Amino acid sequence: MAVAVPSGFMEKLIADLNSPALEEFRLKFGVSGEMKRLKDTLASINSMMLDAEKRQEKEPALRDWLRKLKDVLYDAEDLLDEFQFKMLSSRVDRDSKVRRFFSTSSRFLFRWKMLEKIVSIEERLDLVAAGMPKFALEAIDVDKRVPHRSRETTSSSSFAYEDVIGRDLDKELIIDLLMQQNPEDDDGRFSVIPIVGMGGLGKTTLARTVFHDERVTEAFPLKSWVCVSEDFNIKQLMVKIINSASNFAHAHRLNLEELEIEQLRYLLSNTLSSQKFLLVLDDVWNEDRVKWIELRDLIQASSKGGKILLTTRGERVASMMGTAPPYYLQPLSHEESWSLFVECAFRNRQQEKHPEFEDIGRQIVEKCKGLPLAVRTLGSLLFSKCTRHEWMHVLESLRNNDIWNSKGILPVLKLSYDQMPTYLKQCFAMFSLYPHDYVFLSSDVASLWGALGLLLPPAVGETFLDVSNQYLSELSSRSLIQYVEDYGTFFCFQIHDLVHDLAVFVAGDECLLVGSQDQVISGNIRHLSFIEDDLKYFTQQKFGMRTILFPVHGVGAKNEVWLNEWISSYKSLRFLDLSDSTYVTLPQSIAKLKHLRFLSLRNNTKIKRLPDSVCELLNLQSLLLDGCTRLEILPKELRKLINLRQLGITTKQPVLPESDIENLMSLEYLCIKKCEKLESLFVERKLPSLQTLEVEICDRLRYLPLDVNHFPKLETLVINKCADLQFSHEWLSTLSLLKSLQIIGCPNFKPLPSDLNLPALKSFKNSDGPGLLSTDQFKM
Repeated sequence: MAVAVPSGFMEKLIADLNSPALEEFRLKFGVSGEMKRLKDTLASINSMMLDAEKRQEKEPALRDWLRKLKDVLYDAEDLLDEFQFKMLSSRVDRDSKVRRFFSTSSRFLFRWKMLEKIVSIEERLDLVAAGMPKFALEAIDVDKRVPHRSRETTSSSSFAYEDVIGRDLDKELIIDLLMQQNPEDDDGRFSVIPIVGMGGLGKTTLARTVFHDERVTEAFPLKSWVCVSEDFNIKQLMVKIINSASNFAHAHRLNLEELEIEQLRYLLSNTLSSQKFLLVLDDVWNEDRVKWIELRDLIQASSKGGKILLTTRGERVASMMGTAPPYYLQPLSHEESWSLFVECAFRNRQQEKHPEFEDIGRQIVEKCKGLPLAVRTLGSLLFSKCTRHEWMHVLESLRNNDIWNSKGILPVLKLSYDQMPTYLKQCFAMFSLYPHDYVFLSSDVASLWGALGLLLPPAVGETFLDVSNQYLSELSSRSLIQYVEDYGTFFCFQIHDLVHDLAVFVAGDECLLVGSQDQVISGNIRHLSFIEDDLKYFTQQKFGMRTILFPVHGVGAKNEVWLNEWISSYKSLRFLDLSDSTYVTLPQSIAKLKHLRFLSLRNNTKIKRLPDSVCELLNLQSLLLDGCTRLEILPKELRKLINLRQLGITTKQPVLPESDIENLMSLEYLCIKKCEKLESLFVERKLPSLQTLEVEICDRLRYLPLDVNHFPKLETLVINKCADLQFSHEWLSTLSLLKSLQIIGCPNFKPLPSDLNLPALKSFKNSDGPGLLSTDQFKM
């Protein structure tokens, strides 16, 4: 199994060793010489990493060498992080205890311990470097520049859905099938039309173009899109159908997972019974006829007739579920493939001005064998290549790739990965921690990448979220992610199953998605993801774990033994996701996780208190407690969390600790949710960095000051179900940076005047408020 690329990791360590943040530490403790030697050794190895990465697939000995190198690099990262933690401590606490820590004797003891660790890492690194010459690695110079786009060009609008080339006839034929009357329409039966084809052929893309066609929308007033994938769980499918058909924004979808089956039956019946429906079941793998009949009968009993359009790779699935003959999607013709390739490779440039590329391009297209995903990926890759030599290099790489015949499209995708800058490769590999057909939120991805230190420092005037969006924009330009929906300041996207398989491949043995079967966690795993409750797993890894993730909504940690093991053994954790867990409290020992950047307890409905030691986690960037409906009080001294960028709050306190919150100068996102006793917020406080404010389901909330004095950088405002909230529109006109505004379920809002000047506003959603206006009525 491959080893995840260490080159980007090494570049980050070298940058950290040069950072001004460590300069004071190096001088204070006299370790400048040792750190310089460490940096020089890393730099000498780093130049060979791209060659090592490319050759490791064919050379097992080289792969083992890279694994040993990566182990040393992880320990070096922990050591540098420990230095930075000590400097944070000195900033946060200026009491006598800290001054004694930096007394002469304490400084000598600490310097001795740190020198011991630095020397140990240098010796291990030298030992690894000594084995490098036998591989005869070549130094490969790469362009490490990061294209810092403006914030406007990296917004989610850059992920617009591309026109489909070569599928016009397919689209019309499927629409004709949908428009045909069901043979038994009168008794509520429905037709099931399967689209069948191999992976990468464009089944989902074709289904989406049909789904969004105006004729289909007019014929089917009720539409629902559900990604099914491998897990044909009836209850989860009912939840997805109800939420999709209800057309809720992602952030405000109904939480139906805790309902009983009979309650879901009732909701499904109410949802489907009123109008003729179209249901798309995308990426179906299930061959269990009993499960299908159960879902079919539920839909049939609930509906007044409609159509189901399903996409699948399996003929057996189509035969079992379909009521109409399968529609077999064929590969694109060579000319259709060429047209798609030209669209992706040249875009706004004129192909006629580059005739020297056509002969090479047509040979590359021939390699794609009519698969749109392969054509689009290679075309997007070549968009940035401007010389014949670069195009020939891509063609030769395809010709020389001996896994082409056995792995189909994988070499095309792998080539696109190989051409990525190093900083993007590490981020892409993290997609392997999520299941197939997962709908990603851009803000969640930014949290994970940021917590793991995978994002380069933002430019002046930018945030880490901006940098993350830039990375996603680059992945989109390479056709490796598929835009789904835009919500203003964040967006949803998916990745194709084959792209997911590529992420699993390049992540190697460092990332593991733990499924329903018992699994043994090897000593090389650094990032763990659990997709079901109460899983059994056995770990050989006691050190160096970076990530514990529960990505599926409603699935969380239930086992206290796990939590105690994670805290006692995984001291290097950066990302700890305990959302949807059932813990009543956390142990005081959580403060030992001093490297932790992300801690989520979202939607834990059992926890009543948190230990105050949580506020000793000085590196925390995200603390998410929203949805913890039994939480009686927030931990004391939140002001210590000076690196906090995201804070989610649910509490029974009538007053928030404003003096603590106002000291969170780096806070960019604040969510206040289900605070049933809260009456007012921030009477005199200011949050200078806050960009997103969400206030939801606070029944007693009456006062919420919203003006530039309190929130000078506010860009996104969501107010949801705050029935008693009252204030005039005058505050709104001062928020000149406001881009997205949602006012939902707030009947006491006064009408907004048509001459309201909101120059930056791009998205405005409202309901239940008299006289609220749409964005085209504002001066912008």
